[in-house]
Amino acid sequence: MLVLPEFACAQWLSFAPLDLPTENTMGWLYETGEIALPAIATMAAQYGVSVLAGTIPFASEVKDGVQTYFNRAWLLTPDGARHTQDKLSLTPLEVQSAGGVTVHGESINVFEWNGLRTAMIICLDTEFTDLWSRLGGLNLDLIIIPAKTDMITGYNRVFSCARARAIELQTAVCVLGAVGVPFGQAATDTGVGGASVFLPCDVGVSLDGIHATLTPQTAAMGTSHVLVAAHIPVGACRRLRNGLAEAEVTPALWDASHLVVQDRAQPVPESVG
Repeated sequence: MLVLPEFACAQWLSFAPLDLPTENTMGWLYETGEIALPAIATMAAQYGVSVLAGTIPFASEVKDGVQTYFNRAWLLTPDGARHTQDKLSLTPLEVQSAGGVTVHGESINVFEWNGLRTAMIICLDTEFTDLWSRLGGLNLDLIIIPAKTDMITGYNRVFSCARARAIELQTAVCVLGAVGVPFGQAATDTGVGGASVFLPCDVGVSLDGIHATLTPQTAAMGTSHVLVAAHIPVGACRRLRNGLAEAEVTPALWDASHLVVQDRAQPVPESVG
């Protein structure tokens, strides 16, 4: 599988009309994506490689006379299948409707890829515990996270959470972040990306939970790295997760619903504005 990051389609803006209004950016990327996706599908079939084409805006409903868009991830396989996942939570920039109105998805899509129970989770969604508690009950073999983070802090949040999720769910979590922004100045661009494959931290799988990784990259580095992650031990992870091999701990299976909160702390005073 070839995996591209969230909003990899933004590179298409290099040939967008010069007079394209900012508020029409999402619409133009959607229309361009409708042309690009069949071409990507053809390449996947030709070379026998599944392609996760990052995320591309996809038209949703019209609200108050305005077209809205999902931030949708696409996985195209050599047999012609198309698997999708909409981003479930929006960044402040997306909420502010920069480039067009983005709306959040409403479902978690689980599909089979090469015999593996697979899901895609997009960037910010990695950070929300309640979502991953749902994912923990789905017996997933592989989770892929296309991401785009504007600063090193965002990179650290997404990648640190992805590493914790691999431990929590006892599964392989692959995360890939974009580097740079369209038309950005490489010397001052703060966008940071990288790539990692995280595993359960267990003697039966991995001592440190890191199968493969690239250090954080910025546009100023002028590099163009590709992470090749071969022989990911999804079978060993599955055996741990399903009790077919001895695991040190099984954190995703622990349920806290029986606990009673004993809160004797003083209430936090309301802030004085």
